[in-house]
Amino acid sequence: MDKKNNAAEALREQLCFTTKNGGKVLSADVIAACDRYCEGYKEFLDAAKTEREAVITAIAMAEKQGFVPFDPHAELKPGDKVYLNNRGKSLILAVIGTRPITDGVTIAAAHVDSPRLDLKPNPLYEDSELAYFDTHYYGGIKKYQWTAIPLALHGVIVRKDGTCVTVTIGEDPQDPVFCVTDLLPHLGAEQMKRTAAEVVKGEDLNVLIGSRPFLDDEGSEAVKLNILSILNKKYGITEADFLSAELEIVPVFGARDVGLDRSMIGAYGHDDRVCAYPAVTAILLCGTPAYTAVTILADKEEVGSNGNTGMNSAFLRYFIDDLAAVFGAKGHHVLSRSLCLSADVNAALDPIYPEVMVRSNAAKLNHGVCITKYTGSRGKSDTSDASAEAMGTVRRILDEKDVLWQTGELGKVEAGGGGTVAKYISMLDVDTVDLGVPVLSMHAPMEIVSKIDVYMAHKAFLATMKRD
Repeated sequence: MDKKNNAAEALREQLCFTTKNGGKVLSADVIAACDRYCEGYKEFLDAAKTEREAVITAIAMAEKQGFVPFDPHAELKPGDKVYLNNRGKSLILAVIGTRPITDGVTIAAAHVDSPRLDLKPNPLYEDSELAYFDTHYYGGIKKYQWTAIPLALHGVIVRKDGTCVTVTIGEDPQDPVFCVTDLLPHLGAEQMKRTAAEVVKGEDLNVLIGSRPFLDDEGSEAVKLNILSILNKKYGITEADFLSAELEIVPVFGARDVGLDRSMIGAYGHDDRVCAYPAVTAILLCGTPAYTAVTILADKEEVGSNGNTGMNSAFLRYFIDDLAAVFGAKGHHVLSRSLCLSADVNAALDPIYPEVMVRSNAAKLNHGVCITKYTGSRGKSDTSDASAEAMGTVRRILDEKDVLWQTGELGKVEAGGGGTVAKYISMLDVDTVDLGVPVLSMHAPMEIVSKIDVYMAHKAFLATMKRD
């Protein structure tokens, strides 16, 4: 290469923005660290298939590192570690920093709910001597993806006397599993004429759970009665107890390495536990930060973040109010000086479906954690649209700590879109930037992520929490 070309290459390196494949630019030691880190992440995925399980698992991780329940009347000092369990379905972890609380806090906010099938309040029925659970799907799904795969039942049932029973059926190899049946192709000609959205209808997502009738019964619905008898013996419940239950149908299969090179992870629930786990591990390892560090695991993001466990509620604001009061400060003064990474996934470029992406603004697997300036759809509706100043701050932090990062939009301008919790946190007067892991097959029963990207999310949250 002559001097002229050398100069051009040097100038290109200096001036042009390009992302790099971590498999090419990271050392063997760093890639090995990515792989080791993801072993813990896979364990988390298998233990936390619902928002309740994610909160329980995260609290257990935190308590091992010295976190204790937050007491708004207790004194706090730098290095103290506290958590707030919001109704068992959302969680706040905090480590007190050395700087005054009025300098603001550093927030990593992820969600721990994922698309699934929820049981209806009165779910159990019998048809043609088969017993089913009637379901109502939760979040954005392609309904046909949920047929003919093994499914498990997770959740809680609160009996009339107030006692609560935890239910998990299908995860142990000795457990039975469930499924949504599909029509055989030999008889599916009319079904296949429907649009993809209607190939399987929402009311057809009924979960097959039994076929044997109750012995010595000549009455109607003997199969349903047999199922009720089994549930009563195992859990001490009656049919009316379904009215005070939260029961979720999720895929059975656990997290597995994907690819002959084992570079990826296939699992249910990457959206958004692939950001929740790094946000938790980061705060566990942040030591005593300068700015107080806060990790949030929220519920209900997939259905609009509403309810008292979603980010559109007041639980974060109330927590910051109480935390500020410990130091004689006002919560809104703290929030207005804070920085939040809205820890949610983005769509990875899929070369099989390139028509919905603009390659120059699409995230790629193995290119690191993805910074997303705005989400929303079409004319940027339902987004917070991070400020140039906030984007500049995050860029600087990641570069200083050698975090591999990229940027991306959620598809072409009018191809669709989606939102995150960023808009709710920014409405509290917090500088907020979306940052998360690119995902293939997002919202499918099995999603795909890169191990490099997962580890870089952890490094990004940790670097931000440890900022000066």
